Amino acid sequence: MSNLSVSISPHIYNKTTTGHLMREVIVALLPAGIASIIIFGVRSLLVIAVCLVSCVIFEWIYEKAMKRPITISDCSAAVTGLILAFNMPSDIPIWQAVFGCAAAIILIKQLFGGLGKNFVNPAVTARVTMFLAFSITMTSGGLTVDGVTGATPLALMARGESEALPSITEMLLGIHGGALGETCVAALLLGGVYLIVRRVITWHAPVAYLATVFAFTAIIGQNPLYHVLSGGLVLGAIFMATDYVTTPHTSTGRLVFGIGAGLLTTIFRVYGSYPEGVSFAILLMNILTPYINKLTENTPLGGIKT
Repeated sequence: MSNLSVSISPHIYNKTTTGHLMREVIVALLPAGIASIIIFGVRSLLVIAVCLVSCVIFEWIYEKAMKRPITISDCSAAVTGLILAFNMPSDIPIWQAVFGCAAAIILIKQLFGGLGKNFVNPAVTARVTMFLAFSITMTSGGLTVDGVTGATPLALMARGESEALPSITEMLLGIHGGALGETCVAALLLGGVYLIVRRVITWHAPVAYLATVFAFTAIIGQNPLYHVLSGGLVLGAIFMATDYVTTPHTSTGRLVFGIGAGLLTTIFRVYGSYPEGVSFAILLMNILTPYINKLTENTPLGGIKT
């Protein structure tokens, strides 16, 4: 018995690191990034580059100033910058993009203690902050590569202009107005499949989220396919509703999270003042995540569920 040692979990380790997971996410985001450059032109590349670099610099500056270990090598700040950029239109003023990056990294991530301690998703919360602060530029629809800007499909549906909606093929390929990384659904799905195959994320939250929006919009007489393919739903379901820190850690909890986010998104889109509701829905579910974890946590072998 003297050779036995007592320690707290985890007792099993593998070689997977935060940096490895973040680099996998970056690879999965590449197809949507390339599609945004094709659809919206070089301006989208500028926005993506500014957001990525700004998030990394803000993290380095804050940690240096606070005399904390420098963590930019784990690529989490880079992922935040990419996802935030994908939630912006191509013609967003650069200073507003930098402001959003500062809010995401300093106010939402670092002030709460850094990676693993923030209770809400930095990119999602920064996007909501920018939407409230810069509502006109954040809902511009983006300037396409041919120099034309137009209303997003969600805005068209909200105004009842169904005849002006793009075709399903155009929705899949992203040939319409919207934020940089949300329009090309085909590229996003490719990235999602990659993450699932690589076991970086599980299917529970994305599938529950998309299925819930499809079901509830159909029940209330909306066009479910356009709701699923429009706006930031696929981007949010795959890359924001699967965040390790701010979403549930059990399979049941992830299903609950996806269903809750889907229901809230439908309510916000159909009955709210704004045509989009993904970021608001995920933010609210982030706040509920500790309670979902508590209700769905696994009982240890021999333990009693509290």
